[in-house]
Amino acid sequence: MHNAYFHFAAPANEPVYSYTPGSPERDALKKQLAAFKSQQADIPMYIGGKEVRTGKTKDLRPPHEIKHKLGHFHYGDATHVNDAIAAALAARSQWADTPWEQRAAIFLRAAELMATKYRYHMNAATMLGQSKNAYQAEIDSACELIDFLRFNVHYLSEIYNQQPVSSAGIHNRLEYRPLEGFVLAVTPFNFTAIAGNLPTSAAMCGNVVVWKPADTQVFAANVTMQILIEAGLPAGVINLVYADGPVLGDVCFSHPEFAGIHFTGSTAVFQHMWASIGNNISKYKAYPRIVGETGGKDFVIAHKSADVDVVATALARGAFEYQGQKCSAASRAYLPSNIAEAVKTKLVADLKTMKQGTVEDFSNFVNAVIDERSFDKIAKYIDNAKSSSSAKIIAGGGYNKSEGYFVEPTVIEVTDPKYVTMCEEIFGPVLSIYVYDAEKFEETLALVDSSSMYALTGSIISQDRYAIDLATKKLVNSAGNFYINDKPTGAVVGQQPFGGARASGTNDKAGSMLNLYRWLSARTIKETFVPAVDYRYPFLKEA
Repeated sequence: MHNAYFHFAAPANEPVYSYTPGSPERDALKKQLAAFKSQQADIPMYIGGKEVRTGKTKDLRPPHEIKHKLGHFHYGDATHVNDAIAAALAARSQWADTPWEQRAAIFLRAAELMATKYRYHMNAATMLGQSKNAYQAEIDSACELIDFLRFNVHYLSEIYNQQPVSSAGIHNRLEYRPLEGFVLAVTPFNFTAIAGNLPTSAAMCGNVVVWKPADTQVFAANVTMQILIEAGLPAGVINLVYADGPVLGDVCFSHPEFAGIHFTGSTAVFQHMWASIGNNISKYKAYPRIVGETGGKDFVIAHKSADVDVVATALARGAFEYQGQKCSAASRAYLPSNIAEAVKTKLVADLKTMKQGTVEDFSNFVNAVIDERSFDKIAKYIDNAKSSSSAKIIAGGGYNKSEGYFVEPTVIEVTDPKYVTMCEEIFGPVLSIYVYDAEKFEETLALVDSSSMYALTGSIISQDRYAIDLATKKLVNSAGNFYINDKPTGAVVGQQPFGGARASGTNDKAGSMLNLYRWLSARTIKETFVPAVDYRYPFLKEA
C-alpha cells in the first residue's frame, strides 16, 4: 500500500492539426477514410465486458452518401438494458474501491491512444458517420475528447485535494464517493466528444455507467469504446447499449439503483425524463442527479459600431459550420440598420463560395445534415419562409436528398422579430436575420432576451466598450456562454466551460470541476484524538 499523494497537473490543450494539402495528417486521414469505406463494420453492444450481437441490425450509412453502407449495429431491447444495469452494479464495488491514480491512468492512456494511434480512426469515423469535414472532426472527435479526458483527470485531482480545516485536537477530512447505484449517459449525434465525455466523466469519479448513444453516432461511439477497452477500462464499468429511448427510460427510471443521468439532447426529451424521474422518486435508494444540456436558439447581436467583416464572418462560421448542427450554432442575428446592408452583402457573397458535398473532398465547407427526419424538418421551415409575408430568403433555400441529406446554407431575413425561425430551434444550416433601428440598441437587447426560451450561447459584436458592457449586463441570463467580438461557437475545454440555463439545460458546465461535482457524493469524517469523558461543560461550574 502506497502512502503518497498524487498530483495531476493542468494539461495543455491538444494541438489542432491543419490537414493542409500535402501534410502527413491529411494523407493519413484520407487513408483511414478509404479503409473504413472498403469494409462493412459489424458493431456489437458491450455489456459486462462482452460483445453482444442480437441479430437485429440497423444499417449505418453516411448522411452525405446514403447509398453506401458502412456496416450495421446490433439493436437491443429491455433485456439488454437490464443486463447492462446488472453488469454495471456487479462492477461497482471494485471500481469504486480502485485507487484514484489507477482510474486516472486508464483515461489518460485513452487520451494518448486517441492523440496518436487512433486519431485518424476517431476522425474518419466521425466524418463518415456524422458528415463532418476534416477540420470539424479534428476539433471534436480528436482534440475536444482528448481534452475532456485529460482536463477531467486534473480537475478531479484538484477536487480530491480540497479538504476542510481541522481545529485543535481533531482531524477533519472529506471523502468524495461515487454515487450509490448506476449512472445513465444518453448522448447526441453531433459531437463525438460529448458522446465520449458524458459516460467517462461519471466513470472517472468511480461511478458505473450505462451508455446509450444516438443511433446516428454509433459508428464513432464504437471506436471510442474500443479505445477505452484497450486503455484498460474494466468490464462493466461502462456498458454500451443501443435501444429505443422509451424502452431504455422505462427500465432505467424505474430501477431502485438509478443514481443519475448525464444527458445531451432535446429539451422535450429531457423534460419527459425529468417528469419520469419525479414520478418514480419514491423508488430510488437516493435522489438521482439530473444533468442535461438541451440545445439553444443562439444569437449574435451587432452594435452600430461593429466591423462589417467581423460580423459577416462570425455569422458565416457560427451559423454554417457543421451545417448548423451545433447546440451553440448562430441561429438568429440582430443587425443595426446602419451596417445591415453591408453585412448582408458580404455574407451572401461568402455563402456563394461555400462548397457542399462529401467529406472526402476536403474543399467542401458544408456537408449533409444527419438524417432524413432532420432534413424534412429543416425543409419545412424553409418552405414556410418562402410563402410567408414576414420573411424572405436572401441566400440559399435549396435542398436535395437524392444522394445525401443536403440543405444549402440558408439566410432568412424577417420583418417580424418574433417570426418562428427567430424563436424555435431548427438545428440546421438556417440563419434568421432581423434588422433593427441602430439607435434602439438597448430595446433590442430586451428583444434578444425575451424571444427564445433557450439560454445557451450568444455574442455581442461591437467596437464600443460601453455597448459591450451594457449587453453583458442586460443579457446576463440569456446565455451560459457569452462571446464578445466572436462567433458563439467553439468552446474549448479548460478555457470556456460549456452549458446554458433556461430551456438549454442545467448549466453544469462540461469541461470543468462544476460538472464533476455532480458525480460525487461527499462524506465528512471527523476524528477526535482525545475524546471527552465528562458531559459537563465549564459554564456549568459555580462561580
